[in-house]
Amino acid sequence: MLHRSFIVIGALLSFAISSLVAIESCPAALMPGMPGIPGLPGRDGRDGQKGLKGVSGAALPSALGPQKGEKGDPGQIGFAGKRGQSGEPGEPGVPGHGGPPGELGEPGAVGVQQQAAFSVARGTNSYPERASVIRFTNVITNINDDYNTETGRFRCRVSGTYYFVYHASLDEKLCVLMKRDQVLLASFCDHRRTRRQVTAGSLAVYLSSDQEVWLETKDYRGMTGKQQGYSIFSGFLLHSH
Repeated sequence: MLHRSFIVIGALLSFAISSLVAIESCPAALMPGMPGIPGLPGRDGRDGQKGLKGVSGAALPSALGPQKGEKGDPGQIGFAGKRGQSGEPGEPGVPGHGGPPGELGEPGAVGVQQQAAFSVARGTNSYPERASVIRFTNVITNINDDYNTETGRFRCRVSGTYYFVYHASLDEKLCVLMKRDQVLLASFCDHRRTRRQVTAGSLAVYLSSDQEVWLETKDYRGMTGKQQGYSIFSGFLLHSH
């Protein structure tokens, strides 16, 4: 406030001095003097009160109202994102319905246990011929007559694994060959050390149907067939195939 007072007083003095100078220089003409120096600008006034809300503007006239613009072209496909973490396993689903019955299978074989066995004894005191089939003519057991007493050979009727064994009484040296269809399976030789002794040999053999097995002599043939010491040849089926 004091500052404004100084400004006003200074302005009045300036005006008065200018008037005096003008009267002295031109008393007759009474010409106006030069304008005084402008005063210093005043401070900003206080903010006025907030005005009232104005009236809403008028809507633009349009028969169709606001319109949407045309749809733009689709943008390019972006790069694939990284694969996220696997989720936890879900709960098991409901069991499905049973399928239709299968086709009827082929009839199976009748479960009959196959049998084959024989035991025969040599019924003569004479030695068998050299390099010939040893015939056992006295039958003890012979299922289905698989052992032929005329030929001295066993013919396989049921394919499988067989066990053959012979027990011989001898007075001289003896060598026995076991053959299957002319193929040598084993050779058993015994050289007598006492007046009378016994010897034996056995073998497990696989046979197919219609194959034959027999015993045959070689150089030494001292096999007897006395009642005091029979010589016996036996065989039986272990397992059919």
